[in-house]
Formats: sequence, structure tokens, C-alpha cells
Amino acid sequence: MLGRGRRAAAEPIDPDLLLRAYSVGVFPMADSRDAKDIFWVEPKKRGILPLDRFHLSHSLRKTLRSDRFAVTADRCFARVVAACAQPDAGRPETWINEQIEEAYCILHRRGHAHSIEVWPAGDVGGELIGGLYGVSLGHAFFGESMFSRATDASKIALAHLVGRLRAGSYRLLDCQFITDHLASLGAVEISRADYRALLDEALGSGVTFAAASSASSAFSGDFFAVERTPAASTADATTVSGPISGCVIAQLLGHTS
Repeated sequence: MLGRGRRAAAEPIDPDLLLRAYSVGVFPMADSRDAKDIFWVEPKKRGILPLDRFHLSHSLRKTLRSDRFAVTADRCFARVVAACAQPDAGRPETWINEQIEEAYCILHRRGHAHSIEVWPAGDVGGELIGGLYGVSLGHAFFGESMFSRATDASKIALAHLVGRLRAGSYRLLDCQFITDHLASLGAVEISRADYRALLDEALGSGVTFAAASSASSAFSGDFFAVERTPAASTADATTVSGPISGCVIAQLLGHTS
């Protein structure tokens, strides 16, 4: 059983334990960037973003289709996590300590954590101006953190994430805690009981944990399915080799409200 107690930072977070925590609706946090321990969290109210209710405003659709930003996935996961861990004007402290940062990089190497990166158009690999990362398990994606250094960068990152999840047959996008920013894009707050029901459905009722936690299993969503859509024209892609056009994402989100 997973408890709510603390563990010393000197003891790494076991990646299998971390995945099992997500499978029962629990995730780790730290009190600050410099905290020496972590604690396990299971909110009474959970923020989720229904994948068929992403709010694609006219202005956001226009920005997507303009390709003012270049957007990639899994190109520089560690850089995204490090950027999310940095304080900024609107967030003087973060909950991502070194122990958490290391744990998610391990999950990424195992194929269970993914990032979305936002760059200025024509500068992929240069200045990172926005992004997000999270954990993939079964047909659920657990959004962990996002950052933005340019107007609309985080909205573009989230739009690309939702488009990917829709293309990859995901069923649940967990946002953990609701914010005004997320609510403006369609996120809602639900009870712990309702969340657990959605989580069980996304992980597959009766499916073993081993099957649900296999990144290549038939019981898992396909984070890179968008690369194999006709519009993207990158057949057989298993990792992102280049930016996905915002027009492709706008099409995937076309009938959301």
C-alpha cells in the first residue's frame, strides 16, 4: 500500500513504485525546489481536461494555424523538466525538487514520460520558450507541469498535447489541480470517486498492472500516433523527428468545443 508519509531525498524514488502510485491516483510533490524530501498526494478534488471538450478559441486556432511557434515532442525532456522547476514572476517556488526531477527523467528513458517543447518558428533546438511534461500509463496521461516564456506558448503546448492524446486513443488527461488558466481551456474539477472511476476505465478494468504499464502494449495509448496520420506524413515514426504543424493539431481539435 502507498502511504502519505515522507521519504528522505537520499533515497531515490523507485520508478515502478511511481507508476503504481499513478495507477491508484497518487503522485509525489516536494514543498520547494530545495526540499530534501517528498510527500505523496491524492487530492479530494481532481482537475481533468476532457479530451473532447478542449476549448479551442478562434484566436488560439489562428495562432495554431499560423505556425508562429515550432512544436516538438520528446526532443529535450530534461530541459523541459528543468524549466518547469525554475521559479518565475508568477511562481516564486516550485514543487519539483532534484529527487522528482531525476525520477521523471528515468520514466522518460523507459518510455513512460513525455514532453512537449515550444520554440520560436525556425529555431528548434535553440531557445525553449514553453512546454510541458507528464506521465503516460495505459490510456491515461498525467500532466505534471508546464511553463511559458512567451505569450500563448503554454496554450499551444497544451493544444498539441490534447491533439496527440486524441490521435493516440487516450481517454483521460489528468491535470491534478484546477487553475483559471486550465479552466479557460476546458478543464473541470471532479470528485475523487469520479476520478477513480475514470482512471480505472483509462487503465482498463481487469487489465494487469504489467500490461497497462507496458509502453508498447495494446492496453496503452500511442503518444506518437499523430506522426503517422496522413496529414503529418511521417510514417513509422516512433519518436518525433521534427515539428508537427499546428494545422494538423487544429484539424484534430476541430470538433471540440
